[in-house]
Amino acid sequence: MANCVQCGRQLPALTFGRKLCQWCVQHEAAQRGEDSPIQRVEPAPWLRKQSSSMAVTQAIFGINVAVFVAMALAGVSITGGTMAELVHWGANYGPLTIGGQWWRLLSCVFVHIGIIHIGFNMWCLWGLGRIAESVYGHWTFGAVYLITGVAASVTSLAWNPGGTSAGASGAIFGIAGALIASFYLGEFSLPKAAVSGLLRSVLMFAGYNLVFGAMSGRTDNAAHVGGLVSGLILGALIAKVAPQHDDAVRRVGVLLAGIVLVYGGAAWLHHSHAYLLHASAGQTLLTEKNTDQAIAELQTAIRQRPGYLPAHYELARAYWLKRDFASAEGELKRVIELKPKDEGAYFYLGMTYLEEKRPQPARESFAQLLRVNPNSADAHFGLGAVSSTEQKYPEAIEEYRLTAKLDPDYDGVYQEMGLVQVRLNLYDDAIASFLKQQKNGDNPETENALASAYEAKGMHREAEEAKQKAAQFQGQH
Repeated sequence: MANCVQCGRQLPALTFGRKLCQWCVQHEAAQRGEDSPIQRVEPAPWLRKQSSSMAVTQAIFGINVAVFVAMALAGVSITGGTMAELVHWGANYGPLTIGGQWWRLLSCVFVHIGIIHIGFNMWCLWGLGRIAESVYGHWTFGAVYLITGVAASVTSLAWNPGGTSAGASGAIFGIAGALIASFYLGEFSLPKAAVSGLLRSVLMFAGYNLVFGAMSGRTDNAAHVGGLVSGLILGALIAKVAPQHDDAVRRVGVLLAGIVLVYGGAAWLHHSHAYLLHASAGQTLLTEKNTDQAIAELQTAIRQRPGYLPAHYELARAYWLKRDFASAEGELKRVIELKPKDEGAYFYLGMTYLEEKRPQPARESFAQLLRVNPNSADAHFGLGAVSSTEQKYPEAIEEYRLTAKLDPDYDGVYQEMGLVQVRLNLYDDAIASFLKQQKNGDNPETENALASAYEAKGMHREAEEAKQKAAQFQGQH
């Protein structure tokens, strides 16, 4: 298929010889003072008298770099901060954003997860921003960048409302989408050389994100799609409705339409994911020991989203704090219905049965956990607790030893083993277990148990030292 000799556009099929495309014919007619019955003609955007300044691109670039430097100076690793650090600096975290901190939809566009992340994003921003700012003008480019960045954040939360995201890539994809739409649909078409450069930049940018995502698992492709689609919509509207730089009224109208669409998406997100607000409030209330209010919030979250596992887990924990083990049992069973291989649910269900003085169903629950994961230290610890409850002490010691073998740092395993050994009058073994527990994490209960074991062995000085340590722990708390 032939191309226009002036601008490089593809010409219709069966076009022979040296030809100009329809757009260039109209442009030449405009230069002669004529008009076109097909569409109003105007000079090509790259031929108009306009500033070559990329001030807005430079400003956005500078803000991103300044935020990254500030994060590094504050102690955030330049190879990638933790989720807590990113959230502190304004990353998009679903429960907080939907919970009222809507400014995160924009602030996250200027927060990056490491030197590689910001390096490639700024490289792509510089190339695409230069083209987009020359085509759209300064203020339109800036508005498109921010609107598509927020749209990318909304899409990210819609796809993963409990996740954390950050970075400028969604907004950069938005700029790329706007340029592509303008090229194909309106008066903002670019010469062939410029189009080739644009496509190369987009392909390299997308390729980097795919590779980075495969390596780190942290790339937010939902944000990329949201930015690209919103950019395509805005670019198409600008090209068709407000192609002229000086048509401020139409430009503002197009951008306001974009803002309304993004606002509608955020409102839908708030309505459809309100369960996150209640779940988050429930977690906070549990931390503050307002158990009854926490239960009410978590129940509301579950009514709105029956399959939301974290709410079921937190509600089970709340019932535990109230010693309402029957209700906790029901929530944990619901978790298993929703996720049959959830190891934590089997373990906590077994411990709940033990609190209810029901060792047989507890044993069945821990056995089921072993079927899910034959190397589960939790399962063996639970079976040890069941055997201890049933006064099958040798069996309990064996299960605790298996637990320690699978996970030498398992919390409390040596203390429980020592207590069982005391019941069997195995005081030397018990003292050895309690001393191991000291290394894993000492506490007043361990010291008191150790003192009792020393007393039984006639080691009164050691027993007194253990009692003093227990008293010190209790005084600290």
